Amino acid sequence: MPATTPLRPTPLPAGPPAAPRPAPGPARRAALARALKRNLTAHGFLIGAVLCFCFFSWYPMVREFLLAFQKTEGGSTRWAGWDNFVYVFNDPGFWQAWRNTLLFTGLALVLGFAVPFVLALVLGELRHARGYLRLLVYLPVMMPPVASVLLFKYLYDPGYGLFNRILEFLHLPAQDWLQSTDTAMLSVVLASTWMNMGGATLIYLAALQGIPGELYEAAELDGAGLLRKIWHVTIPQTRLILSLMLLMQVIATMQVFAEPFLLTGGAGPEGATTTVVVLIYQYAFSFNQYGAAAALGLCLLVLLGGFSAVYVRLSRDDQS
Repeated sequence: MPATTPLRPTPLPAGPPAAPRPAPGPARRAALARALKRNLTAHGFLIGAVLCFCFFSWYPMVREFLLAFQKTEGGSTRWAGWDNFVYVFNDPGFWQAWRNTLLFTGLALVLGFAVPFVLALVLGELRHARGYLRLLVYLPVMMPPVASVLLFKYLYDPGYGLFNRILEFLHLPAQDWLQSTDTAMLSVVLASTWMNMGGATLIYLAALQGIPGELYEAAELDGAGLLRKIWHVTIPQTRLILSLMLLMQVIATMQVFAEPFLLTGGAGPEGATTTVVVLIYQYAFSFNQYGAAAALGLCLLVLLGGFSAVYVRLSRDDQS
């Protein structure tokens, strides 16, 4: 049987030669240059913001911490240890300032926390002139704080103030609003509430508009009235905003300064409106005790930081 030769595949015809690829170096370097330029621009803006933040925020905090343990006498600074804290704690005005600050915080939360929420509920139910009323509510926030405080100082005047004129019209005795220890702190709280409630009202109003209407319809079908709908629907749905605003208002009210300083000169009648921040101002600029002022500011920082940490921990446990 004759031997057979193996069949070989027919080679395909060769195509045109492939074009040479361009060298990757120039294209890659151009892309790298564009990315570097874009990143440098972004980092340039970022570095500027970080430097401003460090210079105007972190540096004063670090400087205050160091100053709290130093004492400056005769142009020379020496390490004082805990002497500034001992001086502050032994000052009778220290405890009075804390009592006044806690009183202001409590009154401001009763008025400044509840009134904006109720006002937001009322505005949310209106159907006409809602935009104009929002502008009217937010108008005090747009006014300069000094102008607002001076306006209330004019209204509180015992001689020609509007508030006493209203009391006289109602056949009620006139009040020494800012000159009496009984009404001085309440007068400061009223002015502060009027100045700051516009922003909180708009925040609450935005949160109320995010509540689904089906929840209110279901509550009405169950026979819930207005108060029960607020308690079982509105408050649970806005609990996160309410808790956040509570934290922010506590921190803000514990640092109140402009209202008592401009209305009553800081101290008020028998020190009735001397708050912690006002006392810090007095230590630094009235008594030239910069170390004591820094020590008191550090105490306030630790207190507010601890309160914020506890709040965050409780909120995290509640959400989990």
